[in-house]
Amino acid sequence: MAQSQPLIWHSLNIFRKLACALPHERAVALGGALGSLVARFSSRKVSEAQDRCAKILGVSRERAREIVLGSYNHFGRAAAEFARMPVMADKMDSLVRCSGHEYIFDAVESKRGAILATAHIGNWEYAACWLAHQGLPINSLGTDQRDDRITELIKELRRAGGSKALGKANDLRAMMKALQNGEIIAVPVDQDAKRAGVVSPFLGSPASTPVGPAKLAAKLGCDVIPGICVRRPDGITFDLKFSPPMKGRNGEPFGKDIQASTDDLNAVISDGIREYPDQWLWMYPRWESVERGTFDDCGD
Repeated sequence: MAQSQPLIWHSLNIFRKLACALPHERAVALGGALGSLVARFSSRKVSEAQDRCAKILGVSRERAREIVLGSYNHFGRAAAEFARMPVMADKMDSLVRCSGHEYIFDAVESKRGAILATAHIGNWEYAACWLAHQGLPINSLGTDQRDDRITELIKELRRAGGSKALGKANDLRAMMKALQNGEIIAVPVDQDAKRAGVVSPFLGSPASTPVGPAKLAAKLGCDVIPGICVRRPDGITFDLKFSPPMKGRNGEPFGKDIQASTDDLNAVISDGIREYPDQWLWMYPRWESVERGTFDDCGD
């Protein structure tokens, strides 16, 4: 087992134990303070994220900095909330207010299965936990970390929230099996898919975007339902918002036209990010592969 990040691993363990020992609001506030502290010691990354945000959203650098610093604080809070999953999972109904849940329930009850198309905005882990505690079968995709212990910790916390840890996003066999069983798969579509994706506008700028939701919908007939779980002004509770299942253009099934379906899904997710920009992951270079010319020599 690879253990290449001992400092991060031990720091995470201390943070997790402290977050679980504190009352919920104090733990979340501590996470926010640590997120803001990380920003203070990450001037280069903050500056890069600020430039990215100003360019993509077309806002001033001053406003972009506010958004980025807010994002650091928010994700510190989200980290504390995730660490506390074992002690808060049964309290989701008091933390999350949901709208549009009928779309998800219908897809599961009809055995079509559903892809919950989401993004790294708000607290996506709470979205999965809320669904699990409504009795719905939810699968969360994972990404292998450099340290295998961290990978296993993420899976452990997700299982504590009631989710099934499905594995990597490219494990199509496992994804298809879950959907064929009428289950839900949460799929983030805001990651740089590099050559595995198609170039599609994301927040108005071309980005390599995963095609899994469109391809699986075309093959299996499952619903693709956009959803985000965003922090409310009180800083503690959340609004979980599901949109109606995606439809194809001109009466076609969603996914038949991969490019058009990916464009339309990106547009819905982008609208959510524009509404809550300080809750999205601006630190991540979403548009990097296109900016570096990865697709210049591709025939499509």
